[in-house]
Amino acid sequence: MNKLSDVLQLRVRYSETDQMGTFYNSRALEWFECGRTELMRNRLRMSYTVLEEKGVFLPLVEAHLEFQGGARYDDLLRITSTAELQGRARLRFEVQINQSDTGQPVVRGYTVHAFTDTQGKAIRPPEWFVEMLKAKG
Repeated sequence: MNKLSDVLQLRVRYSETDQMGTFYNSRALEWFECGRTELMRNRLRMSYTVLEEKGVFLPLVEAHLEFQGGARYDDLLRITSTAELQGRARLRFEVQINQSDTGQPVVRGYTVHAFTDTQGKAIRPPEWFVEMLKAKG
């Protein structure tokens, strides 16, 4: 299956830092969300809103993070996100976050999302989504 990739730059905001002056660890999952949202918007030309209007939801079912380095207030980060179908009914996003200026790694990991209908029942990815992923990859 084809993989889709996208890159987003994001600056660490003051509210995302802790008393030690580095980013608070839970922010990494928020940055992962920024990356996957923009990947869908930029590469698939589809927002979560449009996907949900079509009756397809992507709840998070698994997350893995590896903290590799620090990021401080005002650092510019490069978030590289890659998406691919996993198994019969899941979408996996691999994410690597690095310092933009030095390339130093900050966080890497992945999230896995199930395809569900409006009632939360697991479904297979709609054929139109699979085809769109193949065409863009």
